[in-house]
Amino acid sequence: MDKPVRPGLDARQLAENFSDIHPPLGDFQAKAAAAECLYCYDAPCTRACPTAIDIPTFIHKISTGNPVGAARTILAENILGGTCARACPTEVLCEEACVRNKAEGEPVEIGRLQRYAVDHLIDRPTDHHPFSRNLATGKKVAVIGAGPAGLACAHRLAMLGHEVDIYEAMPKPGGLNEYGLAAYKMTNDFAQREVEFVLGIGNIDIHYGVSLGDSMPLSALRKSHDAVFIGIGLSGSNDLNLNETTLNGVEDALSFIERLRQSPDEVAATIPDRVLVIGGGNTAIDAAVQARKLGASDVTLCYRRGRDEMSATRWEQDLALKNDVKMVLWASPDEILGNHQVEAVVFERTSLGSDGQLISTGERFDIPADLVLTAIGQKLNSTALGDLDVAKGKITISETYETSIAGIFAGGDCTSTGQDLTVQAVQDGKRAAHAIDAYLKG
Repeated sequence: MDKPVRPGLDARQLAENFSDIHPPLGDFQAKAAAAECLYCYDAPCTRACPTAIDIPTFIHKISTGNPVGAARTILAENILGGTCARACPTEVLCEEACVRNKAEGEPVEIGRLQRYAVDHLIDRPTDHHPFSRNLATGKKVAVIGAGPAGLACAHRLAMLGHEVDIYEAMPKPGGLNEYGLAAYKMTNDFAQREVEFVLGIGNIDIHYGVSLGDSMPLSALRKSHDAVFIGIGLSGSNDLNLNETTLNGVEDALSFIERLRQSPDEVAATIPDRVLVIGGGNTAIDAAVQARKLGASDVTLCYRRGRDEMSATRWEQDLALKNDVKMVLWASPDEILGNHQVEAVVFERTSLGSDGQLISTGERFDIPADLVLTAIGQKLNSTALGDLDVAKGKITISETYETSIAGIFAGGDCTSTGQDLTVQAVQDGKRAAHAIDAYLKG
C-alpha cells in the first residue's frame, strides 16, 4: 500500500525499518565465513553453548558444501536452532568463547552460519522429517505451554516414541518467539514456520486457548496423562508500584511488542512522538528500538543503574544508541504525572553506596512522555499450580527436572535452571524429555 502508515512514515519506510537486522548469508559468504573456523579440539564455543551444539563440526560441513548435514548436527541438540541463531546473544555465548578473538581479534560468525544451515533445511520442504520416531511406547505426556521449553520437550518426547498433547493459552504457538521478540529479529513469520517444522515429526497435538486453572486443573492433567511437563514461562509482569494502573499511556513492554508482532500497521499508526521505556534488559531495548523504527521522534530508555549492570548485552545497548535512543542511567522512577493520560515520569537520581547497594541521592527530575513502556522483569503466575512447591518466584525442581509432585516435570523460565534465554529453555525441555522418558520406563 502507498498511503502513509502515520505522518512522516510510509509503508516502504516501515518495511525497511523492520527488515532483517542480520541479513542471511549467501552460499559464497557462508563458505568464506566457515573457512575461518580453526576446528578446535575440545572447542570452547561448544562448551559455551547451553545446548552443546558441536559447532566446529557443523561449520566444517558448511565449508564442504553440506548445509543439510550441518543443520542436522545443530538440530540434533537444539531443535529451535533457527530462532536461537537469530535472537540468542551469541556475542556473549559461543562467539565470545571463539579462540579467534585472541588470534585474529574477531570471532567466527557462528550465529549467522547456524542460521544459514538451519534455514537451508527448513526452507526446503521434504516428505521425510530429518528426525524419526522410536517405536510407540503407548505413553502420553501433557506439555503445558508451546514456548521454546515446551516445544523442545514435545519434540524430543515424540522422538522417544511417546504421544504428546500440548496445551497452549494463546491462539498461536511459539511463546516469546512469536509474541516477545523484536519484529526485526523474527521476519517473514519465521517463528510459525519453525513450529511447523518441529511438529512435522508427528505424534504431537496442540490444543489452543487452554490454560491451567479451573477449567483445566493440573490434577486432572496428571490423571489423564502418564506424565506432565510445565513450560509456562513467566507470564506476569512486574509492576512499578506507582500509579501506572490508573493512567492511559502506560503499558507493559512485552504487551507492546506482542501488539506490534501481531498488528504492525495498527501500532505504527498510533505510536506517539515521545516514548519512555523503563528497564535495562533486552526487552527494554527491543521496545525502545522498535518505537524509534515505528517513527517515534523522541525515545528515552531509563535504568536505575549503569550500563555495566544492565542485563541487556553491550551489543543490544549499542543497537539502541545507533537508533538514536536516549539512555538515562542511574535514574529510578518515583512518580507518574498525568490526570487520565500519562504526561511525564518523575525520577530520582541513584548511586551505589559503600556496601554496593543502590541509594537515592534525593535529586529529582522529570521526563515528558506520551507513552511509557515498563520492562522491569517478568514473574511466575503461580495461582494455577496447586500444591507444587514454588520458591523465590520459580517452580522448584530436582536435578531431573521433576517437581515436588511425582510425574510432573518443569523447565524453562518458570524454573531457576539457568539464564532466561531461548537456548536455555530449549536445553531444559530436551533434558526434561529424557528425564520423563526414564520416569515412564521406571
